[in-house]
Amino acid sequence: MKVLLTGASGFVGQHLVAALLERGCQVRAVARREEPARAQPWFDQVEFVGADIHSADTDVAALCEGVDALVHLAWPGLPNYQGLFHLEHNLMADYGFIKRAVEAGVGQVQVTGTCFEYGLQSGPLAEELECRPGNAYGLAKHSLRLFLDTLRQQQPFTLQWARLFYLYGPGQNPNSLLAALDRAIDAGQARFDMSAGEQLRDFLPIETATAHLADLLLRRDFSGVVNVCSGQPVSVRGLVERHCAARDARIALNLGHYPYPTHEPMAFWGDARRLRALLGAQHEA
Repeated sequence: MKVLLTGASGFVGQHLVAALLERGCQVRAVARREEPARAQPWFDQVEFVGADIHSADTDVAALCEGVDALVHLAWPGLPNYQGLFHLEHNLMADYGFIKRAVEAGVGQVQVTGTCFEYGLQSGPLAEELECRPGNAYGLAKHSLRLFLDTLRQQQPFTLQWARLFYLYGPGQNPNSLLAALDRAIDAGQARFDMSAGEQLRDFLPIETATAHLADLLLRRDFSGVVNVCSGQPVSVRGLVERHCAARDARIALNLGHYPYPTHEPMAFWGDARRLRALLGAQHEA
């Protein structure tokens, strides 16, 4: 399978390229800048294209030539979840790019969505739940899926919409929780400031998540929405304590230093039953 992958140098992209190569796929990797991609161990194994997919000057038909599937990861501006640019720019730019790819003959499209599409709903979140996004990023992603579903009615193609939950691992945002914890440990700090940590989330190592995405792409008969998650609620405090134990770190946790975020419910996690049904027992968390 020949795959066109956007956002190749991003957190998810750098790991997903590797997962696709491991499965024998040919990858045409797209990113705005070559330098971060060149630093990846897979750079010489892919066809790299430096391009801004949101630019009207980008020849999308040429990008898609000979491609069996598009994996669309690129989405600038994160982790700012509230910015109106998600709606005013990214939404229509992404729709236009994917539409042109489909018109160029790409018959299978995988797009990464977000657990924020569910909004402030609590408990286990199944794909059938009504989406109630509470921030601009979640609303833009939800709207993009609706736009693409409408496009499919006029120009059929396979759409795999993969809702990502909380991913962590090498290459994560330097301001994310575990990255900040690692910096504190490496700096020899005596304590780490955090929230009380009782909120429940669905955490998944990036290597596991991208293995799921790669295997979903190879399920060419599947079209629909699927949660890419562990299906297991874990407290933020528990995640931090396990990470400290894995690093044999003696840093004290300053619990309650930060308030709980207002844009998230206290307890929510993904329902992984559909993912497990699609990928089999070997992918159970």
